[in-house]
Formats: sequence, C-alpha cells, structure tokens
Amino acid sequence: MNKKELRQKYKALRKSLSFDEIMNDSLMIANHCLDLPIWEKTYFHLFLPIESQKEINTEFVLQILSGRDKEVVVSKSDFETTTMTHYLLTENTKFQNNAYDIPEPVDGIEVPTSKIEVVFVPLLTYDTKGHRVGYGKGFYDQFLNQCNPETIKIGLSYFDPEQLIDDISENDIALDYCVTPYGVIQFKASI
Repeated sequence: MNKKELRQKYKALRKSLSFDEIMNDSLMIANHCLDLPIWEKTYFHLFLPIESQKEINTEFVLQILSGRDKEVVVSKSDFETTTMTHYLLTENTKFQNNAYDIPEPVDGIEVPTSKIEVVFVPLLTYDTKGHRVGYGKGFYDQFLNQCNPETIKIGLSYFDPEQLIDDISENDIALDYCVTPYGVIQFKASI
C-alpha cells in the first residue's frame, strides 16, 4: 500500500480504539521502552499526543524519563517552514494547543538539535524496514535529517508493522526501533 492508503487505514483503526485501550496500550508501550538500550543517554525528544487523533499517550514515557532524571525536549512547529524549534521541558513550561490540536510549549530554553540523543517519533504506521508514515507534512523527516547520525529514532505504535510501504522517498528517515504494546522491534544495528 502507498502512504495515502495507509494513512486512511490507520486513522480508521485508531478511531475505533476506546479510551481504555489507548491508556492500557500506552502504558504497555512505556513499560517496553525500559527494554531499549538508551538509558545512558541524557537528552530525549518526546512528542506530546494529539488527543483528538488518539495518539499514544506519552505521559507514561515522560514519567519514566523524569524518574531517571533525563532532560526532556519538546517542540513547537512552524507550519510555514515545516520546521520545529525544540525546548527543554521544565516545571515552568507552559503549553498551548496549536491550530492542529498539538500541545506545544509557549516558549522556554531552546535546545539545539545537535544535543538530542534519542527521539520518540510519532507515526500512523511503519513497515518491517523501519520506514514510517506520519501525517504527511514532513516535520519529522526534516527534523530527523538535522539530527546527528547517532541519534536513536524510536517509533511508538499501537500496531504491528506493515510488510512494505510502496512509496518511500529518499527524504524518509528510517527508525532504529519501534515499541508496541507487545514489545520492541529493532530495525538495524543501533548504538
């Protein structure tokens, strides 16, 4: 299937999830994150969920990161340039939902992309090679292209991978791992 078909399929699958399923699966995903070889790293980029799109509740992952004294980075999107500015999450960070219902920091301490060591990547679906399908705006592809080659890219998904995404482009950055309610999938040798 191509990205457009996959977006439709997985938006519909997500729409059918109940609140309890989202919470239970999100908790299982967070628990499986503990199995990842990432815990010696310091700077972790975490997406905040678009609740109206029934995205994975990353609050559980955030609790783990906070409990391990990690520096958590969150982003604000610029829809004119399809770029993101990254901010350190602190107890003083104030959030506001943007026009797409994405919770974003109003301002804060900016963190350069070069400091980010681990990125938790939102997605609709992914394939067995670690290629992902997002909403199609290209924010994360652009962001991941700016990251260091050693930066660990981790997708979070309710679902198992598709066999193949037909229309992968050269700008698509593959994941290193994907975490599902059933465990961790590794796509290539990671640091």
